[in-house]
Amino acid sequence: MTKIVFHKWDNVFYGFSEQGHTGYGEAGSDPLCAAISAMTMLIINTIEVAYASDVDYTIDEETTDIKVIAHGALPEYEEDERKRYAISGLIQAYYYQLNDMLEEYYDFLDVDVVEELI
Repeated sequence: MTKIVFHKWDNVFYGFSEQGHTGYGEAGSDPLCAAISAMTMLIINTIEVAYASDVDYTIDEETTDIKVIAHGALPEYEEDERKRYAISGLIQAYYYQLNDMLEEYYDFLDVDVVEELI
């Protein structure tokens, strides 16, 4: 099962952590893991390139632990309110997409939100 925990502070989504293989298919050819990986990389690349904002991330391919922190979503790190809103909105959209996927993949995916500042 893949567990994804979203981090938010003061009602602003600013990051997430992912752990584990979904177990939906064989390792290396699991379509659910591939979809999650593709969405994760889309978020990282969009924040870095399209929004020109720093994003701290670690990807451990052996353990499948991933951590993504986009400080640019927080007012302490980014003055431009529109950029903060875009970054946070992108992460929040990922949260909603995964929740939609839970309807079909609830045995393979767990999604949670914690209100904490990392």
